[in-house]
Amino acid sequence: MSVQNTVESLAVAARKAAREVASLSTTSKNNVLLRMGEALQEQKDYIQAENEKDLAKGREKGLSAAMLDRLDLSDKVIESMIVGLQEVIALPDPVGEVDEMIKRPSGIMVGRMRIPLGVIGMIYESRPNVTVDAAALCLKAGNAILLRGGSEAIHSNLALAKVLQDALASEKITPAAIQVVPTTDREAVNVLLSLEEYIDLIIPRGGEGLIRFVAENSRIPVLKHYKGVCHVFVDADADLDMAVNIVMNGKTQRPGVCNALETLLVHQDIASAFLPLVASKLVEAGVEMRGCPRTKEILPDIKDAVEEDWPAEFLDLILAVKVVNDLDAAMDHIDKYGSQHTEVIVTKSYANSQRFIKEVDASAVMINASTRFSDGGQFGLGAEIGISTTKLHAYGPMGLKELTTRKFIVYGDGQVRT
Repeated sequence: MSVQNTVESLAVAARKAAREVASLSTTSKNNVLLRMGEALQEQKDYIQAENEKDLAKGREKGLSAAMLDRLDLSDKVIESMIVGLQEVIALPDPVGEVDEMIKRPSGIMVGRMRIPLGVIGMIYESRPNVTVDAAALCLKAGNAILLRGGSEAIHSNLALAKVLQDALASEKITPAAIQVVPTTDREAVNVLLSLEEYIDLIIPRGGEGLIRFVAENSRIPVLKHYKGVCHVFVDADADLDMAVNIVMNGKTQRPGVCNALETLLVHQDIASAFLPLVASKLVEAGVEMRGCPRTKEILPDIKDAVEEDWPAEFLDLILAVKVVNDLDAAMDHIDKYGSQHTEVIVTKSYANSQRFIKEVDASAVMINASTRFSDGGQFGLGAEIGISTTKLHAYGPMGLKELTTRKFIVYGDGQVRT
């Protein structure tokens, strides 16, 4: 079949499957999620053998260490996927929840019921663990999902899809509830974005270029975040040891992810004490620092920061550093260059922490904690399907409830409108 026919047939099957999945009981959904976790463990050797095909090709193409890390389905990553499934099982099922039930003067009772969105189209790059995370959340929320991963992970994604579909079949649920587009042809993305008759929402997850392409070409509503330009502002009265730990964790734990730290802002009053302290740790960890002129006065051996560094999502061991006059200057910088992802203040000042948390416009704003906590699992949502920096209809890490909507329901006993 042509790419058009292939993708459209998957979408038709997903639409049909969505009706079935929407009516599943909580017990049925949890049982199949449990079976999926068991199957991932049982089929680990098969999954990793397929994953190695992608890793080998990635090494041949010269992918960076950070990109290969995102692609790798190591024992640790597979275990984290299984744990993610267990966390989703433990979450309350939002589907069917009714709230805001009120009696109107006419006598009718009006409430709102939480329902699935329908069919989710997911377009993503590199990280094949997204296949399992997204599938689990969509299934628990009563949705079908159509996944289109990057060409660099095609073998991994197809292997994971087979394992998940076999688990669905074993529980007498149509395998079309979870599907991976089986072609690397880029035309498949264009086709997917045109199928508004079958797909209710598109969620792109990857680099800024991919997300902008999806947003500009989709005929279907898109939930997106273009990039994660995350800042840490070290205030004048910050605990310096705490600040060093937060900066190091944010920048070096996993530099290739969207909640990694990209820009460090330091209050001028503590810059001369703090910057040498943190720089020695960063350099030891292999981080390249790029500083403003005031930073260079204190750390003359680092590179000069240029204008393009401030809005940059490096996704690597590179950190932009700027000395600022005060809290207002830090917030002004974040307002100009931030991406509404995650922003952090390190401070002992209650007043400054409250100003920061109220005035900074980001989907996650933190006091004295690493940017790396901006994650659905860390926030108690279970595995996340992505992070939205748009405000309709979700803002921040998207978990189970963010994959549902609400409809009005009405109970009457014969009322007619006059």
